[in-house]
Amino acid sequence: MILNIVDDVDPIVVMEARGDIIRDIDGREYIDAFSGISVMNIGHGREEVIEAAFEQARRFVHVSSYYYYVPVAIQLAKRLAGIMPSKRLLKVFFSNSGAEANECALKLARKYTKRYEVIALAPSFHGRTLGTMSITGHGSRKKGFGPLLPGAIFVPAPYCYRSPFGGDEEECGKIYVEIAKNIVREASTGQVSALIVEPVIGEVGIIPLPKSYLRIFKEEILDKLGGLLIDDEVQTGFGRTGRMFGIEHYGVEPDIVTLAKAIAGGFPLGACVTRDEIAGSFGPGDHFSTFGGNPVSAAAALKTIEIIERERLHEEARIKGEYVMKRLREIQDRHPLIGDVKGLGLMIGVELVRDSGKTPASKEAKKVKHLAREMGVLVGIGGIYGSVIRIQPPLTISRDHLDIVVETPEKAIARVERDLGVVR
Repeated sequence: MILNIVDDVDPIVVMEARGDIIRDIDGREYIDAFSGISVMNIGHGREEVIEAAFEQARRFVHVSSYYYYVPVAIQLAKRLAGIMPSKRLLKVFFSNSGAEANECALKLARKYTKRYEVIALAPSFHGRTLGTMSITGHGSRKKGFGPLLPGAIFVPAPYCYRSPFGGDEEECGKIYVEIAKNIVREASTGQVSALIVEPVIGEVGIIPLPKSYLRIFKEEILDKLGGLLIDDEVQTGFGRTGRMFGIEHYGVEPDIVTLAKAIAGGFPLGACVTRDEIAGSFGPGDHFSTFGGNPVSAAAALKTIEIIERERLHEEARIKGEYVMKRLREIQDRHPLIGDVKGLGLMIGVELVRDSGKTPASKEAKKVKHLAREMGVLVGIGGIYGSVIRIQPPLTISRDHLDIVVETPEKAIARVERDLGVVR
């Protein structure tokens, strides 16, 4: 087999995946510490999910939702409403992906408020469609695609590790709310429809929001403008952060929640969930997806949610995440290349820096990722500088494998430090 290898893509031909293990075409095994980009929260190859999907597929795979009700999709909508972080979130619009779910949320916010501006954080990432790129605060993800949709108002994310203000994280968060307040006051034309935010900013560096940040932002900015809070749970949902949904750490009630990734155990599915009165702003034909709520994916999602709740995987993520963070912070003391360790649950980032000035160690991070792969552990890379090692394994991962996931990047970091002549 001849492959065209891209520098940023690991040259692995995957033949099988079970639990937290991926096997390649040569039979070599890797621990998947990235969960297929935070998708396989319940682990690869769960027979219950596969059987549920097959059982539905034997009945039918697809019908036109113009003409028919699909019982399994209705069941899933009810199930999602039952686990939402607010009892008022009852109406579900299905899609195929997280970007589509966020597109739905943007359309709902515009239609309901009759306004078009959207406040978003920089850095942030919400998808690769033109609409979601428009409210993504990460320039490299938008290069070459402009002009994008108007109306985005970007405020700096409370990225406290790289903040010029220093000090306590909560104080840092309050300062960033004040900065946002000034920016919105000066940049908005009075047409704010929503704030869109991830509780833990994922792709651009695994940045958990300070605990009081969302509450203060909502009370002091969003509520006064009549805007909606769009909670992007595409990556943080379904137990990843140690709660069923990331926003549950912050004591704030969202108006719209968007879901995808881990929702269906690897089957493609997205959802946008909102209140009845907001959903009612859509008229016939305003929003539709041919494959959204596909019966096979819906059956897989119902079983996935059952497994997460039955096995208390959100609690597993909290316990395991605390263990990993503790170990990584101990490792940080031994390695000058590690600038920061951050995260919630099993959504963890290790930011690499070259010096005390926090110069991003982008090339070094790529080398660590490749060395870890050679040693049998698959991690991700993120951050606006590509300098954050992303550790997001299946929530079902064993303690023994967690130890390997921690120890392998440390070995890779140590090797990179030796090559750089860096010692502590």
